[in-house]
Amino acid sequence: MKPADTRIEPGSKVKLPKWDADDTDIIGKDKSDAREQLEEYRARLEALQELLYAEGKHKLLVVLQAMDTAGKDSTIRHVFQGVDPLGVKVASFKAPTPYELARDYLWRVHHHVPGAGEIAIFNRSHYEDVLVTRVSRWIDKDECRRRYHQINDFERMLAETGTTIIKFYLHISKDEQKKRLEERRDTPEKQWKFQPGDLSVRAQWDDYMEAYEDAMSATSTKHAPWHVIPANSKLARNLMVSKLLIEALEGMKMRYPDPAPGVTDIEIV
Repeated sequence: MKPADTRIEPGSKVKLPKWDADDTDIIGKDKSDAREQLEEYRARLEALQELLYAEGKHKLLVVLQAMDTAGKDSTIRHVFQGVDPLGVKVASFKAPTPYELARDYLWRVHHHVPGAGEIAIFNRSHYEDVLVTRVSRWIDKDECRRRYHQINDFERMLAETGTTIIKFYLHISKDEQKKRLEERRDTPEKQWKFQPGDLSVRAQWDDYMEAYEDAMSATSTKHAPWHVIPANSKLARNLMVSKLLIEALEGMKMRYPDPAPGVTDIEIV
């Protein structure tokens, strides 16, 4: 699969079976070459993030959504391995607190968006409020549609004020999730990640697939596109996310700020 094939075009109807979660075309014939390519992507991403921070003009918001075990944490660790933590922040949105519930659902999100020169990564995001809430039937269909419009307006406002937004759905199969849950259950170092509640969410797999399809259909826009990333292969996932991030950053046409006048003539003693 090519990077362009991952993008959901605005107004298109998403059907997730169209995307093969096992797709590994990006790896090619030799995994060792693919791993070397990933290292090159990391170095390029590190350089672009430094440039973003130095220029201090652009902002990048990265949204990661997925079913359990698809690798949101792992993607962040492997893709952003070499970047300067001064210019990157990660926000994770779990169940809202009573204080947050007393406010609109986007309130807790807004103050985590990136500032000038920053990359912000949302490990889960405001989309939880049209996924979990819908599947759990805490909101009805009318409220869900209203939220799609509100999210589009929110993201449009961010884009119009200088934020580049790229949204990734890490696409794994139900069979692959089963393998990964079993690995968590059976590996002492990973058992802390396994929660009985994971199985109740898994039992709602079809409902979540429908919720994701509808949400991405309604909210993949020119200014904030969704990309469906085949994620059964961790290497393929990391390569594709890295490549798309590099393309987004390179598209900003950044440059280093001009030095102070006469800086090259200053004598250091």
